[in-house]
Amino acid sequence: MNKTELIESIATKTEMTKTDVDKVVTALVDVVTEALANGDKVSLKGFGNFEVRTRSGRMGRNPKTGEVMEISASKVPAFKASSTLKKAVNK
Repeated sequence: MNKTELIESIATKTEMTKTDVDKVVTALVDVVTEALANGDKVSLKGFGNFEVRTRSGRMGRNPKTGEVMEISASKVPAFKASSTLKKAVNK
């Protein structure tokens, strides 16, 4: 499901206009992105948690040349599904 399909599905379920739903979905993405950029955790009960995890630096290999190279540490967004969501998916 892409963003357009998500907006259509929500609009159908809530009887809101697609324009209004698009604004809400866009705002949700913006707020979650901003919170993660600030190092905060976003928790949606019954759905899951969005957080930033630190990936440590390591040595890697260029697949094309085989040359050993250093991969620097980085921060990555992560999502952990709630037990409610996991149960719904595994029905």
